[in-house]
Amino acid sequence: MRDLVEMEFDAATGVIGTRPVKAARGRRAVTVNRAESPLSWLRARNLVDARQFEAGERLRRDYEIAQLGPQVTMQWDRVRVDGGGGGGCDPTIAHLAAKRRFDVAVGAVGAGLNDVLWRVVCAGEGLPAAERALGWPARAGRLVLGLALDRLADHYGLQR
Repeated sequence: MRDLVEMEFDAATGVIGTRPVKAARGRRAVTVNRAESPLSWLRARNLVDARQFEAGERLRRDYEIAQLGPQVTMQWDRVRVDGGGGGGCDPTIAHLAAKRRFDVAVGAVGAGLNDVLWRVVCAGEGLPAAERALGWPARAGRLVLGLALDRLADHYGLQR
């Protein structure tokens, strides 16, 4: 899906404005796809490889499933007329399994690397914002994110 918008970009700080505006003096307007995740942005520019991208997407999927709340109403789509059981996994069990997989994967990445991994892959923060939040120098986040994604891919057993 493409959700393109023109935004103001400050070349000195690398900060993109939060709302569409006309570019002021010393700044320029850039087109941003708001539906694109920071990890897919990095993949589209060959800043992460396919293995790292797949590992990040697996982690993000588990994170999103783990964040779903328990289902408290009747699931009418699971009721079968012939009396057979439903074919899928119980949503509560899927939620707990995803949470467990997420915790194990983040633990396998290790302390110091999982901070930037969570911020970029799961929370959807851009690298410059994650670097500022963690108090890191500019462009250090990409190196650390690459190491974290490599460890994550090793944890998932993805082939090089």
